[in-house]
Amino acid sequence: MSEQNPQVMLETSMGNIKVELFREKAPITVKNFLSYVKDGFYDGLVFHRVIKEFMIQGGGMDAELVTKKPKFAIKNEATNGLANTRGTLAMARSAMVDSATCQFFINVVDNPFLNHQGKQQDAFGYCVFGQVLKGMEVVDEIRAVKTGTQKGHSDVPVEPVFIKSVRLIEQEGE
Repeated sequence: MSEQNPQVMLETSMGNIKVELFREKAPITVKNFLSYVKDGFYDGLVFHRVIKEFMIQGGGMDAELVTKKPKFAIKNEATNGLANTRGTLAMARSAMVDSATCQFFINVVDNPFLNHQGKQQDAFGYCVFGQVLKGMEVVDEIRAVKTGTQKGHSDVPVEPVFIKSVRLIEQEGE
């Protein structure tokens, strides 16, 4: 590959997760995610939705479950051929196909039903744009936390799991 994929470090209250971003496969999504990283948007937010046999989701709410105002919604790049397998990073969104903004999730198991299966709204899928390189044990610790319902949200960790910071890792040029 001529250009190295960017890598980011998610520093959480439970440990660090190093992620590679697939710029070639999901250029719009990676550019969007990195713009939030550059702004320090994720610092101090939490993983607000944790489902042990599914995924851990964060990047949009603080510990009080107040939603942080995102930028604009982006085009869904779920047609990029990448699958929602264990350890992949994907964009969260509403039922609308092109509604992803800042929230992301890490698949903790293979979730083939989240993959692109057709042009219809309910079959379009969720865009995978990265892969955990180091720290899956941290992801597994997060997925195992006790959860409950808070302020109308289900699957919320009882003890907040903070995203202390997300930073671009400077890499050596090739």
